[in-house]
This record gives sequence, structure tokens and C-alpha cells, in this order.
Amino acid sequence: MFKKSTLALGVVMSAGLTFAASAETVIKVGHGAAEAFHMHRALLKFEELVEAGSNGEIDVQIFPSSQMGPDREMIEGVQTGVLEMAIPPSSFFAGWDPAFAVIELPYMYSSKDIAFDVLDGDAGDGMLARVENQGLVGLGWLELGVRNVTNNVRPVATPADLEGVKLRTMKVPAHVATFETLGANPTPMNFGEVYSALQQGVIDGQENPLAIITSQRFYEVQKYLSTTGHVFAVYMPVISKPFFDSLSAEHQKLVRDSMAAAREYQAELVASEDAEQLEQIRAAGVEVLELTAEQRQAFADKTESVRLQYRDEVGAEAYDDWVAAVSAASGS
Repeated sequence: MFKKSTLALGVVMSAGLTFAASAETVIKVGHGAAEAFHMHRALLKFEELVEAGSNGEIDVQIFPSSQMGPDREMIEGVQTGVLEMAIPPSSFFAGWDPAFAVIELPYMYSSKDIAFDVLDGDAGDGMLARVENQGLVGLGWLELGVRNVTNNVRPVATPADLEGVKLRTMKVPAHVATFETLGANPTPMNFGEVYSALQQGVIDGQENPLAIITSQRFYEVQKYLSTTGHVFAVYMPVISKPFFDSLSAEHQKLVRDSMAAAREYQAELVASEDAEQLEQIRAAGVEVLELTAEQRQAFADKTESVRLQYRDEVGAEAYDDWVAAVSAASGS
């Protein structure tokens, strides 16, 4: 189970040995995104703040681009102590606790602001608390982004346009169910395999936020992009609970505060880059279709059955509490 993570760790640790020798504590952080992605740059801010705030007593080492293995493997690495921290999408935790599936159900939020109101409130705090049962401490939320569809078959303006499109999704059952309902042929695949699969025609398309489409250069191997906005996704940074408990109260607070500051920095990056990324995709020759609110509503209506299906999967209480929090944040 852990061969890849352990091997990768052995290879990369040597690079940080000199600095680590002068630091009392090392925090190795793994994630799957490219170094150009805003989440990675936010983690560099986290690294800077933790190292400065601890006067060099803590050495933060960040390993991007799935160097420590796929997301599930990184989570398992944190649970077993191979890795101190991982930054996986929140949806991966549904493999241990079905309640986490509710966060990324299709068309759950009418805006990103509403999603963060829920995540930063009691409902989100309740989710963070649930991972302690898995030997983890949740450190809050980082933006993954609003997911949109790209493909090489046709522009996607209506659910019918997805009929038969072989579309890479994450290995998340709710995402697979969403695209099955929309008529596509969802194909779960590890993130690191997506570019070559698109290039070779193994799949027709994929779905990701604009920042990932640009940082991974998917626009080089795709003809069409539609702003379906079907899922708002977040990362949930987690740290090993035994490791976190071993830190002083001062260093625990430093880690939490530094992650919160990294989140604020990431929000600034996202706000300044969204429009620019869409233009970058257009400039690469991709046909961009910006859907209207009415067009997106057709997708939302079509996937209502998925949201209702997951009331049973998630558990009625957890699902209803989350939906109530969304309604309250929406003012409805």
C-alpha cells in the first residue's frame, strides 16, 4: 500500500537533510497539484510563516505533483506517520466517512462565497472534527476551485451535449454519479495520468477548475471548454494527530494561524488570476463557451437526483444539516 510513498520519501528527504539537521522538527507536506497552481503557492506562504514564526525550529518541506503518491495514498501516509501533512481534496475523505460526500455534491452552492460561509461556520467545523476519528487533525480549507468541463468532441451547452463523452473524473463516487446522470461516460483516473490520456485519446475530456486546466496545460490537448461550474471543490489540509499532539501549544497555534494566513493569500491569488486564466485558454485556441445562469440551471435540475440519492449515502442528519447551513448562508 505504501511502497510508492515510502520510496518517494526516501528519495526526496536527502535534499532537505542539511536544513533539517538544524531544525528540531520537520513537517513534510504532500499534494497533487503543480507548482504553478495557487494552492502550492499558498503553501509556500505557509512554509515561510511557520519557519519564520518558529525561529527555524520547524522545517517545512513541500512535495507537489504527487511526489508522495496519489491523494488517497498520501492520506494513508499521514495516518501511518510516513508523512506529517497532506493536502487532498475533501471528497477523498468520503472513503472513510460518507458524510464528506456532501461537500462536493453537484450544484450544491449558488456561489463560492456561500460555499465558504458554510465551510467556515459550524457545519464546516463539524466536518473538520470528524477526521480526528481517522487519526488526523483538519487545519481548515483551501480552495481547489469551481470545476468546468473540457473535451475534444463538441461544445457543451446542455446536458445532452455530454452524451457519450468519455470524461476523466476523480475517483469520487458522487462525481462519477453526476456525469453518469448527465449522459457522459465518466472514467476515474489518477490526476498524474490525465494529460497523457487526453493526448493519446484514451479519454475525450476532463473536468477541473481553470487554474488547474492552465497549470497542467490541459488546454494544449483540448478543443472545447464550457463553464459548467458543476462542483465547487476544496482541499482539506490534514496533519497527523499524534504528530500534531507532540508539538508545543505555541507551535500548534503557529501551524493553525499560518494555514489561515495561507488561505487568505490564496484568495488574493485566485481573485487576481481567474479572468486571466480564461483568456490564456482562449489564446491557446480552445473554444470557450461561458454558460448563462439559465444554462447552468438545466445541469442543476438534471443532477437533482444525485443530490437526493446522496442523502442516503451521507446520512440523513449530516445531509440535512449541511443543506440547512447552505440555505441559511443563501438567505433562503
